Amino acid sequence: MVMLPEPQQSLMNSLVSSVFVLNHDLYIKYLNPAGEQLLGSSASRVLDVKITDIIEHTTLDLSLLASIIKTGQGFTDNEVSLVIDDRQLLVEISATLTNFNSEVCVLIEARQIDLQKKISQELYQHVQQQAAQELVRGLAHEIKNPLGGLRGAAQLLEKELPTPELKEFTGIIIEQADRLRTLVDRLLGPQKPGQQTILNIHSVIEKVKQLVEFDLPSGIIIERDYDPSIPDFEMEPDLLQQALLNIISNAVQILKEHGIIKIITRTAHQVNIQGQKYRLCAEIKIIDNGPGIPEHIKDTLFYPMVTAREGGTGLGLSIAQNLIKQHKGKIECHSWPGHTEFAIYLPLRK
Repeated sequence: MVMLPEPQQSLMNSLVSSVFVLNHDLYIKYLNPAGEQLLGSSASRVLDVKITDIIEHTTLDLSLLASIIKTGQGFTDNEVSLVIDDRQLLVEISATLTNFNSEVCVLIEARQIDLQKKISQELYQHVQQQAAQELVRGLAHEIKNPLGGLRGAAQLLEKELPTPELKEFTGIIIEQADRLRTLVDRLLGPQKPGQQTILNIHSVIEKVKQLVEFDLPSGIIIERDYDPSIPDFEMEPDLLQQALLNIISNAVQILKEHGIIKIITRTAHQVNIQGQKYRLCAEIKIIDNGPGIPEHIKDTLFYPMVTAREGGTGLGLSIAQNLIKQHKGKIECHSWPGHTEFAIYLPLRK
């Protein structure tokens, strides 16, 4: 392992930011203890390893690092996503030219911003989603009244029409009015909390799995990894079933005919949900190996009418989030090509 002079070594060891030195071929020549923590490996294991062999996916164009040696111009990126050992990390990166052991190299400083980003994003999304839901509910109520009048008028007109051919047109009006009413009811979602019962979360998941498997393409496999130690807790099973069904059905539609969906349950400790800390939560992860969620909709993924799927309504995830919120829980999403993960947290103790 390359050692720096004692004053520099002490400085690097005390830094909270991760520091890496890469040569012109992007091989790691030095990293500090914070860098070891970021990569999840000791320096002895990653020294002289190419950085592209460690990072599974990143939003940063890694060719920019090599170009620094040619141009001498560094850069800063305030929000870079890294995937290392199936961990998605968000970092600020600064890259500059440096001399290291008489070799021209790239010095990278990376600072994790996951926690700050998550807190600000949760607060922002909470405000935006409340505004969006109020807007949608207002529009839905405005739509329902004229729809009822339209349907009633079509029924009265149908009775006066002399031939079945003409009644076919009123039938279309009634059918489309019913379709729109169903869509509006889905937009509104459950308005009042129902009766809660104490159940085991795995019984709910198993029901959802059975429902999905009725129409599951033969090339899609559902794998389960349950933690039997999760205690029973108060829930509205029908609402949780609908939330899970929406998320898993989305995964099935994205995968089309081939892929793997994993359902993993665990207990999570010290989870912050909307500013409150819960000592113990049930964690349900739904992971698929599909193409991932497009970057341009990640921040608005749970908004009504937002979808990347052709023919999708954009209501499934919005409704799922609303149902989970009624259980004082939250949904998080982490996605990159080949991996999309929805993590649901449901409080067990406050």
